[in-house]
Amino acid sequence: MPEKTTPLRHVVLFVAALAALFIGGCAVAPKTLTIKGNPTPMMENAILKTATGATISRRQLIDELAGFRVVYVGESHTNVSHHTIQLEVIRELRKKTPDLSIGMEMFDTTYQPVLDRWTAGELDEDEFLRQTHWYANWRFPFDLYRDILQYAKENQIRVIALNLPFHIPAKIRVGGIASLGEQDAKYLPASIDTTNTEHRTYLEKIYKLHAFRGRDNFEFFYEAQCAWEDAMAAKVDEYLGAGKIVVLAGNGHIIRKFGIPDRAFARTRAPFATIYLAAVGSEAEPSWADYIWVTPDQPMPRMPMMPKGMKKPK
Repeated sequence: MPEKTTPLRHVVLFVAALAALFIGGCAVAPKTLTIKGNPTPMMENAILKTATGATISRRQLIDELAGFRVVYVGESHTNVSHHTIQLEVIRELRKKTPDLSIGMEMFDTTYQPVLDRWTAGELDEDEFLRQTHWYANWRFPFDLYRDILQYAKENQIRVIALNLPFHIPAKIRVGGIASLGEQDAKYLPASIDTTNTEHRTYLEKIYKLHAFRGRDNFEFFYEAQCAWEDAMAAKVDEYLGAGKIVVLAGNGHIIRKFGIPDRAFARTRAPFATIYLAAVGSEAEPSWADYIWVTPDQPMPRMPMMPKGMKKPK
């Protein structure tokens, strides 16, 4: 009796099954966030309350944040998910706090009148970009911040410009605070704290990792950073009033609270909370913030340095 042959379709199905088994067995594990001192890695969207070491839900977080007058939500500037989370926090707190403001590192104080016209509905987006000189100042794609600013406009939530004019920290890094002329010095706060040894150590490590051509004096570099932090803290104090404010700033300005948060608290004495947004694939420390929110690693794929349609000068 002749040997029985396996139909071709059975062979194909067998090979496909082997391939599926191989692929499934070698599937890449999802990225997680490692918390120093914690053996359990954290998945995307987890929120760690660092005071207790427990994870909490979004609803629990918002309920707890409602008890603070100032809420800091950090960011990695180009991470799209970070701005989505910032808007979520603003939306939810707005439901609980009608008298809510949004403080933004992305604008310097000279643009406050423009921000006020924006939230009053007097400017369209193109005119807003022109009048804030967005792509000459902040430069990161406006797409990242559009939804936040549009929400503020639609709900007439005041947006506060927190930053120093952007050329001032750069000048301090080169020549120190004493080198500033009268026109620049007037933007500095009345007090600038350069005595925090933990803050100094943190920044010294960062300083040593970079080559700062023409800015090789760490003391000037540190003066610039402290002037920057205290100037933004002073604006939080100036505009807080009787309401609440959500502050949006880079993670480096809120980490361990020795940037803006502690300096603002020294002025306002208002209870505050910090949220550090940490992308999967990295490591964080409980000391960095009151809450650590694990986010996707989602950098913006395209980083235009000027608005769409604007031609480069020849």
